[in-house]
Amino acid sequence: MKYMFLIYDEEKNQNNGAPAVMEEYGAFSQLANEKGVIRDGNRLHATDAATTVRVRNGATQTTDGPFAETKEQLGGYFIFECKDLDEALSYAAKVPSAKFGSVEVRPVFEM
Repeated sequence: MKYMFLIYDEEKNQNNGAPAVMEEYGAFSQLANEKGVIRDGNRLHATDAATTVRVRNGATQTTDGPFAETKEQLGGYFIFECKDLDEALSYAAKVPSAKFGSVEVRPVFEM
């Protein structure tokens, strides 16, 4: 089953790209590649590059920024193919941002 890991932390942490954290992400990605579980993953641009779209009463509305203002922002994602939720959670705990942010794990509903 595929699982999406949504990686949240404070945007100020995401934007500074600390070399130590980037090295941890490199090691994590290498491990995931070696185990053959990673399917996709990317870092996202900052929230000031986001646009939110809503359609209300047939009219399209756009606003700058993310859907909601929060302490932590979505900074990136991974998609993993795991045998079950327990395996997915074990990999999510290894995502470097889990140490100072959070990683939401959700099964992908494949159509």
